Amino acid sequence: MPGTSRSTKSRPQNPGSQSALRQLNQQRIIQCLLSGPSTQADLARQTGLSTATVSNIVRIMLDAGLASTEPTTSSGRRALNVRLNSNGAVAVGIDFGRRHLRVVLASLGYHIIAEETVLLPLGHSAEEGIRTAVELLGKLLEEGGVERRAVVGAGVGIPGPIDRRTGTVAQGAILPEWVGINILHSLEEALNFPVFVDNDANLGALSEVTWGPHSGISNLMFMKIGSGIGAGLILNGAPYYGNVGITGEIGHATIHEHGLICRCGNRGCLETIASTTTMIELLSRGEEKPLAPEDIVRKALARDSATLRVVDDAGLAVGRALGNVANLINPEVIVVGGPLAGLGSLLLDPIRRGLVRHAVPVIGETTTLTMSSLGNRAEALGAAALVFQHSGIRRE
Repeated sequence: MPGTSRSTKSRPQNPGSQSALRQLNQQRIIQCLLSGPSTQADLARQTGLSTATVSNIVRIMLDAGLASTEPTTSSGRRALNVRLNSNGAVAVGIDFGRRHLRVVLASLGYHIIAEETVLLPLGHSAEEGIRTAVELLGKLLEEGGVERRAVVGAGVGIPGPIDRRTGTVAQGAILPEWVGINILHSLEEALNFPVFVDNDANLGALSEVTWGPHSGISNLMFMKIGSGIGAGLILNGAPYYGNVGITGEIGHATIHEHGLICRCGNRGCLETIASTTTMIELLSRGEEKPLAPEDIVRKALARDSATLRVVDDAGLAVGRALGNVANLINPEVIVVGGPLAGLGSLLLDPIRRGLVRHAVPVIGETTTLTMSSLGNRAEALGAAALVFQHSGIRRE
């Protein structure tokens, strides 16, 4: 499946050093082996490297446990195929949020090697977020026993629209401090890996058809309800990006024409009614300190009447917006994700009522509505899957 951004070859910090050259050459060999086992002679032909260079790098990879060999027959003669081990090609998934950073390391077989989430200060800059990501990634690589040269690339999710033409964060992002930043260039410079950037909701949709239980679904919508509200679309088996890559901005669908002013400048957008930010503002009145999304889940499960009303109102509004989208694209499955996933039926039931009320009857009846089983990890897992998709790897 295509991603939203170009990839580039990683650039070592000291391009003239012997170790940097070896790292580049090893990554070229790994890229060849991603499509399957190959003999050293074939690797030399594919990469243009000398047989001696290929032999030396393969030996290093064998010693490090990144690769293994198996007998084969090539041109009528016995030879050894070089095969990547499960930890021989690792994808990095990075999910930037308004207040969090999540990093995962995933192996070739779609197994999680390591993961961790840290808090970020509200209003953090792109430089601060990227610096924290680099530090956390280094920690996970060390703790997971993963050599940096085994990393195929990094997928990155941003909570906001990304202009595919330039790789910049567009107006409307939940991180206004990041708007206008060429996030692709900045991340490539900081990480020294091939980088693939996408909107977090798009990555949520990708995670559902790779890591999640919906691998056979060709038309799926993933809706993330958080500080902002966005949607990712899988249409006819592929992510849908539209003209310049800015799609799924369902949070700015008008629900109440004379409602509150939204951060986008319009009135009565879905985000002004159903985002966690709005819910927190409503429910924090009279509280000693502002609530967090997990507090909304906790209070709703405890049957707090005010919280249940706020959740129900939000769900109905979300369902109304989904009904209009469902009438347009007729998805088979709509998956709801984000920090309120723990609400389960308390949120899904009003969403379903709104969907059925505002969708064409046959669409409302045949559209499956479900909560994400991947929880808060969905976007980071989708980011890791994006790397493997660009490398031509499909989950078996």
